[in-house]
Amino acid sequence: MDSTHVAPESAAQQDPAHPAKSGWRGVGVPLLVAGVGIGIGVLLHVRDPHVEGSYGVCPVYALTGWWCPGCGGMRAIHNLTDGQVLDSLHSNLLAIPLVLAFVLWIADWSLRAWRGQRMRLPSIGSVTMWTFFALLAVYTVLRNTPWGTWLAPV
Repeated sequence: MDSTHVAPESAAQQDPAHPAKSGWRGVGVPLLVAGVGIGIGVLLHVRDPHVEGSYGVCPVYALTGWWCPGCGGMRAIHNLTDGQVLDSLHSNLLAIPLVLAFVLWIADWSLRAWRGQRMRLPSIGSVTMWTFFALLAVYTVLRNTPWGTWLAPV
C-alpha cells in the first residue's frame, strides 16, 4: 500500500458545475439583473413611449418605413405596466412572451444560484431556431401589409 498523502481538492476544483457561493451570497447577480429588468419596466411606465420621440426613433423604421419585430415593444411594456394586456398585445405580440421568458429565466437562475449551481443558459435546436426566424420574418412582413394592420404598433 502506498501511504502517500494527497491534499484534498478545494470545493471549486471538485466539481466545476458547483461554484463556491450559495444561499444569499450566490443570488446577488441574478437579483441585480432582475432589478435592472424591474428598473426598465418602471422607466417605461413613468416615461410614456407613446409620446413621439420620447425614446428616439427605431432605426429600421426610420430607414425603411417598415415596423421591425421589436417596434412597439416599449409601448407594449408600458401598456402592460398600466394593466392593459390587450393593448400590450396589440402594440407588440412578442413582448409578453419575452417578459415571461425573462421572469422564468431569472427565477431559474436565482434558484440554481441559491443551491450553489451555475446559471443554465437557454438552448434550442437548429430546427427550432430556424422555425423561430421564419415565423419572425412572417410576423414582420405581415404587420407591414394591409392584412396585418391588427399587428401594427399602436
